[in-house]
Amino acid sequence: MSQPDPAPEKGAVPRLCFIGFGEAGQALAGGLMEAGIREVSAFDIAGHEARVRAPAERLGVRLAADPATALEGADYVFAAVTAASSLDAARDAAPLLAPGQLFVDVNSVSPGRKRAAAAAIGRTGGYLDLAIMAPVHPRRHQTPCLAAGPAAVAFVETFRAFGMNLSVAGAEIGAATQMKMVRSVMVKGLEALSYECFAAARAAGIEAEILDSLQRSYPGIAWRDAAAYNVSRMLDHGVRRAAEMREVALTLRELGVEPAVTEGTVAQQERLGRLALTSYPPGLEEMLDLVRRELQDANVPA
Repeated sequence: MSQPDPAPEKGAVPRLCFIGFGEAGQALAGGLMEAGIREVSAFDIAGHEARVRAPAERLGVRLAADPATALEGADYVFAAVTAASSLDAARDAAPLLAPGQLFVDVNSVSPGRKRAAAAAIGRTGGYLDLAIMAPVHPRRHQTPCLAAGPAAVAFVETFRAFGMNLSVAGAEIGAATQMKMVRSVMVKGLEALSYECFAAARAAGIEAEILDSLQRSYPGIAWRDAAAYNVSRMLDHGVRRAAEMREVALTLRELGVEPAVTEGTVAQQERLGRLALTSYPPGLEEMLDLVRRELQDANVPA
């Protein structure tokens, strides 16, 4: 690799570009602009659609027709695309990056995929592994994040000044995303287990007894609320979470661990996410009944 790129001038207000302007990009851009960042551009392959165009107009983000135009003048290029597109995004951006521009990879992918993306960028200090460790709403840019790579310390110093909740995971690319991926085994796995457990309990007519038993065994968890929340997360984001959990399974294999339970989480997340429900009752039992009907109507086992 070449010598590290020069960092943006210390104390200057950074100029940002987002490659991929979906939920994560919009949340980070909106929060950072309220915190004082003024120049933000974006490119998204769905840039002609209202779900991208309207938020860009509302926030004052310059929506570009192509990546090269979006990158012009930016100090930091945040890649927030789908997991499946993350490596292609790095490869496509690499020849367009100017000296000093930092490629910030926020995608939920395995450490190996982030190292491959860093190799595609090909410049020491030109790539940052950034892992978003919680849902981006409601905290937006203040959502806890981990940064890893040679540029991590300088990045954290710069963006903490704009309210970002950042910690350095290490100097090695992949250290941040590894933390996120391994944690997701539990977080997304609990969501899938919540549905599976309470769907079975509801079918058997013993949900009250199961809730009572769990409450006595684990009194620190409000099980009814937690179960309803976990199922709702799958209904809202299951397809995207399934894609992330495929990367989690890859991460586990990179570590020499068989992802037996994680593979089941992938399937359960995708089943509920593909129902594409736009609304559902907030109560656990009513939510489970609706999901069961929708799965039956789709000829999918409940």
